[in-house]
Amino acid sequence: MTRGPGLATSAAALVRRDARLLWRRRSDALQPALFAVLVVVLFALALGAEEKLLPKVASAVLWLAVLLAGQLSLDSLFRSDAEDGSLEQWMLAPVPLSWLVLVRTAMHWATTTLPLLVATPLLGVLLHLPADELPVLMASLALGTPLLSLIGAVVAALTVGMKRSGILVALLALPLYVPVLVFGAGSVVVASQGLDPTGALLLLGAGLVASLLLAPLAAAAALRIALN
Repeated sequence: MTRGPGLATSAAALVRRDARLLWRRRSDALQPALFAVLVVVLFALALGAEEKLLPKVASAVLWLAVLLAGQLSLDSLFRSDAEDGSLEQWMLAPVPLSWLVLVRTAMHWATTTLPLLVATPLLGVLLHLPADELPVLMASLALGTPLLSLIGAVVAALTVGMKRSGILVALLALPLYVPVLVFGAGSVVVASQGLDPTGALLLLGAGLVASLLLAPLAAAAALRIALN
């Protein structure tokens, strides 16, 4: 009796395939990170004469830059697979479709957002972010950005059957991103006022756990509806 691939095997195969495609399109893959860096640099140049204002808006600017950078590649999360027939193969695979969606979303986060998290300390210096606020900012980004990717995966799955839906994806996703942005940037503001940011970080963590459980299932259902 021939046994099908397990969850780990299917995930490794999908990650290897995505890594090869990413290497072939490495110039496109760098665009979100370059866009976020450009946004931060432009804010720093625009407020260069207001050195006292930069530390106050640094966390919000960094959060906004990361959020907008993630939007750039959101429409392509499942679209190329839908166009070349890979999504049909996903549905025939002997593993849950939601598992493949979760792996793809994790890969999207690792390739578009993780480099920005690594660069955040340097970008924080550029914006004169106070050193004692950096740990809270990093914690909020580590909890909030995977949450953004999971929410975005659901929206991308809902619109995968539409042509030229880039602006529609942004319009649908941005309202859902607002609570994450508020609690993420708000936790740093609370810390800057000498208050405890644990509550906001716990809410982000709770949202991340709930999204890990529900978003892949919702995105998988949306993909089935879009392709049937």
